[in-house]
Amino acid sequence: MKKLILGCDHAAVELKNLVKEHLTARGFEVEDVGTHTTDSCNYPDIAHKLCTKIQSGEHTMGILICGTGIGMSMAANKHRGIRAACCSDTFSAKLTRQHNDANVLCFGARVVGMGLAIELVDAFVDAEFEGGKHAVRVDMITAIENGTLA
Repeated sequence: MKKLILGCDHAAVELKNLVKEHLTARGFEVEDVGTHTTDSCNYPDIAHKLCTKIQSGEHTMGILICGTGIGMSMAANKHRGIRAACCSDTFSAKLTRQHNDANVLCFGARVVGMGLAIELVDAFVDAEFEGGKHAVRVDMITAIENGTLA
């Protein structure tokens, strides 16, 4: 069974629940790190919870949803080893896995509707990293993160 971790802020609880239901129906084991209410919360807290579980190896892939997806992607990308991509089209969601080995998909509940959100999730989780020349580039991203890119 594939495992995936999922989180959102107060702007995206309904959409996160729909995505969780969809992934569970597809056979994924989904860990939900919240939030679980529409009470105002801070999206960096949720991104941090999710990203630390990926960093620990407990999960290999996650999805973060906020109002636009931008804040979550910015917060997630501050974590070493996280390659988060904010996507609002299925082509980008697929290629960020294939070419960038993204491990976190971000999108906005105020940007995409429920149908498109499901399409983004499916494109992301069904795609696999192609390696090859793309691995060289991902290694360069890691070198930048580590301060070792020459």
